[in-house]
Amino acid sequence: MPREFSNLELNARSWFGINKIMLFVLICLMTFVLLYVKKNFIIDEIAAFRFMDMNRRMAFNLRSGIQLVTIPIIYAWKFSLIAFTIWVGSFLWGYRVTYKQCWSIVMIAELIFFVPEFIKILWFLFIDPNYNYWDVQSFYPLSYMNFFSYEEVAKKYWYPNMSINVFEILYWIILTYGVDFAARKKKKIANYIVLTSYVPCFLLWLWFYIIVYK
Repeated sequence: MPREFSNLELNARSWFGINKIMLFVLICLMTFVLLYVKKNFIIDEIAAFRFMDMNRRMAFNLRSGIQLVTIPIIYAWKFSLIAFTIWVGSFLWGYRVTYKQCWSIVMIAELIFFVPEFIKILWFLFIDPNYNYWDVQSFYPLSYMNFFSYEEVAKKYWYPNMSINVFEILYWIILTYGVDFAARKKKKIANYIVLTSYVPCFLLWLWFYIIVYK
C-alpha cells in the first residue's frame, strides 16, 4: 500500500499540479531570455567581438540564432531521455512510476539549473566586468572547474569539470524526492533508483564527451 503523504509532500503537491505544457514553455522562455541577455550584454561587450569582421560576426550570430531556435527540441530530447532512464530505474526496483510522472519530475528538477545561469550573468555584469570570452566559457558557479585556472585545463575537460557542481547534486536530490513523491514508498529506494539509473548515465555521458572531443 502507498504510504501517506508527508507534510513536505503535501506542500509540494501544487508543483506536480502545474500544467506540464505551460511549464515546458516557461522553461524554454526562461532559457531564451537568459541566453539572449548573456549574448547581448556579456559576449557582445567583449572587445574582440565588437571589432570582429563582418563575416565572422554573421557566422557567430547565425550560430547563436540556431541555438535559440532549437531550445524546445533540445529540452524535449533531454527530458525524454532522462525521464526514460528514471522510468526504467523505477521499474527495475519494483516502483510503479509512470513515464508521464517521470517527465514531470525531470522538468521540475531542471529549474535548479537556472540558478547558476542567473549567477553567471550577475557575476560578469557586476563582479568581474574585466573578462574575456574564455573566462565566460569556462566559468560555472560552485563547480569543480572553479578549483583551476582554465589555462591549466585542456578544453576537453572544461565541460566535465563544470558539470560536476553543487547544482548537479541538488538536481539528483530533487529527482530523488520526485520519485519518492510519485511512488510513496521507501525513501531509500528512491535514492537507489536515481543513483543506479540517472547518475551512471550522467557519468557515462561525461566520459563519452571526453573521448569524442576534438
